[in-house]
Amino acid sequence: MAEQWNLEHLRLFVLVAEQRSFSAVARAQRKAQSAVSSSIAMLEADLGLTLFERSSGRQPQLTEAGKALLEDARELLRQCERLDGRALALMRGQEAQLRVAQDEAMPYQPVLDSLEELSRQFPLLEVQMASGAQGDVARKLVERKADLGLLFHHERMPAALERRALGSVEMVTVCAAHHPLAGLKKVSRQQLAQHRQLLITPRDTDYPGGEPISPQIWRADSFYSIAELLMRGLGWAWLPRHVVQYPTYQAQMIELASEWAPPALVVELAWRRDEPLGPAAQCLAERFSVHLRAIG
Repeated sequence: MAEQWNLEHLRLFVLVAEQRSFSAVARAQRKAQSAVSSSIAMLEADLGLTLFERSSGRQPQLTEAGKALLEDARELLRQCERLDGRALALMRGQEAQLRVAQDEAMPYQPVLDSLEELSRQFPLLEVQMASGAQGDVARKLVERKADLGLLFHHERMPAALERRALGSVEMVTVCAAHHPLAGLKKVSRQQLAQHRQLLITPRDTDYPGGEPISPQIWRADSFYSIAELLMRGLGWAWLPRHVVQYPTYQAQMIELASEWAPPALVVELAWRRDEPLGPAAQCLAERFSVHLRAIG
């Protein structure tokens, strides 16, 4: 018999699996609970599998078959979003406007060089630039206040976003020129642990460079805020090399020779899955990647 299930059945399957409630999904989707249950039942009948265990008075639980198919269903829905977004981009043609959001600690020279090339290739394009601390870029994309994001990789990216690695930025261990660590030729982990550590981000974000090795820490959501604290001798920190090389900081910071530093920050391009990149955005991404590699 021909399969009758459709994308709406899949979407409801994923929602019920995530919320573990037929009634909650029905309320959110403004449907009768019986309609949601019927859609899931039709999907199960067409697939020849039971996706949920339904016990009276209990939340619906995925069966082993349901668990096995859940990620496939999610990926199929993501592919449909990409298809719709790509069709929309083709219909629109070249962008009239490009709104770019970037982490405020993004290397500025590659950004400026890329924008200069973009202006030559797309002279009529209107560009809007916005900068922010960690989390702001992804939030602007999700809220459709930006079309393209340049940010540093972290694990908890919103599910609505696509991302692509463009390159990386080296992290270095630094302190103020008058800090007690500044006079040491090489610092050990034990020596670093004796002084306050200035760390990026709140504790629960899985952001690179967020793990302390000192029992005394201060945290901030901006590398530049950390740099300002550091210059006052309030601690040592791991900072991107290009931040340390900023002219205002160069004479006031000392790079410490140490084996204890986090991995390089991975720079990523991010955009909404349902609104793929247009030609101008793709051009900016490609040129930024080239210029980022050049400074590395």
